Formats: sequence, C-alpha cells, structure tokens
Amino acid sequence: MSIKRLILSSPLLEIMTSRLCQELIENHQDFDNSVIMGLQPRGIFFAERVVAELRERTGKNIPLGHLDATFYRDDFRRRDSPLLPNKTNVPFLIEGKRVILIDDVLASGRMVRAALDAMTAFGRPKMVELMVLIDRRYNRELPIEPDYVGMKVSTVESQRVQVEWKEQGFEADHIWMVD
Repeated sequence: MSIKRLILSSPLLEIMTSRLCQELIENHQDFDNSVIMGLQPRGIFFAERVVAELRERTGKNIPLGHLDATFYRDDFRRRDSPLLPNKTNVPFLIEGKRVILIDDVLASGRMVRAALDAMTAFGRPKMVELMVLIDRRYNRELPIEPDYVGMKVSTVESQRVQVEWKEQGFEADHIWMVD
C-alpha cells in the first residue's frame, strides 16, 4: 500500500508560479525571441499556466508548444509496460530562438534529454533553458540541471512525485510524495 504525503497545493503553487514567471521576465525581458514548450504529458499544464501569467504581466503573446518526446527516450523499448505517446503541437520553428522547456517533475533527466533530441525536428534553437516545478534531487541519471526550479525535493529511488492538476479533472492542484 502506498503512502501519499502532500508536498504543495494552492495558494503556494500559485505563489511559486508567480516567482518563476518573474525570473523569466528578468532574464527574457521582452520575450521577442523566446518560445515556451511544455513537455507532455503533465508539463503542458504547468507551461500553459506560466504562459497565461506571462501574457497577463507583459502583454506579450509568447508562443507555446506541446512537445512529446516518448519515442526519443533511450529506454523506450526497455520498459515492462510501453509508454503511450501524446500529441506534439509545435506551431512554430525554433530556429535561432530562446526555448524555455517546461516540465512538472525532473527526476532522472532522461525525458529532458529525449526532449532535446525531439526539438531538433523544429529547428536549432539559439539556447534552451529548463524550468521544472519539482526537482527530485538524488535521482539524476544524466547531468541535467534546471535553470528555473519551483521546489527541490529530496527523494530516494522508490519514491515518486505525483502532480495533480485541476485541468486533468482533479478537484484541486496537489503535489504529492508517494512512497
């Protein structure tokens, strides 16, 4: 039987999102050469919230795409149960752009590495930055570190972080540690 412990919920999640948006504004200023890509499946919900707040605060229409990197994972065929692909929707080229890749949880780094490979289908970016809501420390298998972090959580391999978004049909936003 698994045990769920609450890590974060609203309004702290909203405060954290606002803080991360402020960091983006400081680093990207006018966003004229910036695009945001949410990583499927749950990173898109966080990315959509970030873009909505940035548009409200800056008045800029920042391009948003949804990227699925399932088939680019190096462990795609090694899993006991196959991963199901999600929809990729990137209605712009990223050639020469500053890409902000957004995901909900960073653990091993394999999904981010796969996303970097998947992005090449849309051009060669000028630079890529990574924003994550939760950074699961001590679980990294690849040397990938986020540029923007909502919260760092110390976990062991047997634990996982579960993010529940209202947009997925949950009653409220919650982030859980599951043992």
